[in-house]
Amino acid sequence: MSTENEGTAAPGGPSVPPVPDAAPQGTPPSGPPSGPRESWQEPTAQTDPRTGSQGGAGGAYEDGQHRGAQPGGDAQPGAGGYPGSGAQPGAGAQPGHPDGASGGAQGGNVQGGDPAGGPKGASETGHAADAGWPPPPPVIPSYAAYGGGGDGSMGGGGGGPQWGAPEPGQEPRPTRRRQGGLITAVLAAALIAGGIGGGVGYWASERNDDGGAGSTTVAAADAPKDVKRESGTVAAVAQKSLPSVVTIEAQGGNGEGGTGTGFVYDKQGHILTNNHVVASAANGGDLTATFSNGDKYDAEVVGRAEGYDVAVVKLKKAPPGLTPLPLANSDQVAVGDSTIAIGAPFGLSNTVTTGIISAKNRPVASGDGSGASNSYMSALQTDASINPGNSGGPLLDARGAVIGINSAIQSAGSGGLGQSQAGSIGLGFAIPINQAKNVAEQLIETGQPVYPLIGATVTMTEGGEGATISPQGEGGVPAVTPNGPAAKAGLKAGDVITKFNDTPIDSGPTLIGQIWTHKPGDKVTLTYIRDGKESKVQVTLGERKGES
Repeated sequence: MSTENEGTAAPGGPSVPPVPDAAPQGTPPSGPPSGPRESWQEPTAQTDPRTGSQGGAGGAYEDGQHRGAQPGGDAQPGAGGYPGSGAQPGAGAQPGHPDGASGGAQGGNVQGGDPAGGPKGASETGHAADAGWPPPPPVIPSYAAYGGGGDGSMGGGGGGPQWGAPEPGQEPRPTRRRQGGLITAVLAAALIAGGIGGGVGYWASERNDDGGAGSTTVAAADAPKDVKRESGTVAAVAQKSLPSVVTIEAQGGNGEGGTGTGFVYDKQGHILTNNHVVASAANGGDLTATFSNGDKYDAEVVGRAEGYDVAVVKLKKAPPGLTPLPLANSDQVAVGDSTIAIGAPFGLSNTVTTGIISAKNRPVASGDGSGASNSYMSALQTDASINPGNSGGPLLDARGAVIGINSAIQSAGSGGLGQSQAGSIGLGFAIPINQAKNVAEQLIETGQPVYPLIGATVTMTEGGEGATISPQGEGGVPAVTPNGPAAKAGLKAGDVITKFNDTPIDSGPTLIGQIWTHKPGDKVTLTYIRDGKESKVQVTLGERKGES
């Protein structure tokens, strides 16, 4: 325990009260008892019953720093805290203090009017002066104190300074809080960063305003003048194919007619379309073909195949530079392949729709609208929107090559396939281009179609278990033509044909559609049932020229 300042007055202001050379008898000693240090104990901080915090052996300021040494003892750090932290420095009794009173005002939560604060401490100081030794210190002008009570003092003292108070003009500078310093540093850094950001933004703005080369703004004038579309897109295919597609208007002598579609087949001006599109103008009617650029040309019928529903017309004065559409191999088409249909649905020329191949080898029997004749096909089925007026137009693959000729639709409520005026429900049918090409070549060369056949008449009931050979043919003739292909293969009336090569056959129209996908002279295998026994036979297809 340090005693170096006992009995010595500090320059300019005592840090401890002056102690006389001798104290009156009966006065309790102000210092610790004499004798070895181990025989006595220094007073410890007392817990304030109001706050639960402990006061140090000396008073503490708001910043938690202990001020001055205790009279007659070691300097003890206070239990002070930051303002509002709840710790109350100086709340406990101060050992060696002349009045023996508690610290009065609470650091960080100044209670100027609290009875435990300043005013009460002042009265207790006077009482202690009358009661014991040593006498109160000399009156010294009061100084501003940290965390003072209601009378400006730090603890319970009246108007004067507390023991250990610094001299006037030599008050220790309060230590800055680390938290305050950190906040100040952060704010300074933020201001610096903000200033830099503002400067950079201003610099960039000035460069943009001056039209500097560093600008990345793309103006409308910088956009490409010509839009280039990648090959294979629908837009690119449509742009390339539309100039080769025509809208056909047919008008019969009796006033009947309609609108359909066709496409350029060769450079000589042949146009491929459906038979039912031009049938009304085939005998003395008017026929015109209009290109996508608006040029219109008169045309004439070269040949028609009612059973195939294929026709070829030719422009009377074909313009130079015609571009035929490329033809694909329809046998290589797969379900799921993309499709593009071009036509004039309901007279709306140059309409492009898209879809996929939703089925292959779909047996379709359709009429020309008059009920005079039917056509049979093993069709490509597509969900591309096809409506009346699309007939005869091309069904393209994703490359823009023709895979079929749009021919028929299934319409809701129509009860069948044909050319009724109902709209598309996503079931459109196209003649495979391989078959249409064969027919077109025949029509261009001879003006009439050639049909392959097996030489037997079958029932036309749909949805059965096969194609049954009829008991007799039309007009009472035998159902199996004598010496014909079927007769040579051993087929008889009543046999039920269930397969054509590997394709299942469920009806007469399905069998005819499969036969017409081939050419006369082709060899095919037929599976049939006779008396409950299944057999197979090879047949060489015959031919029939023209319409019967």
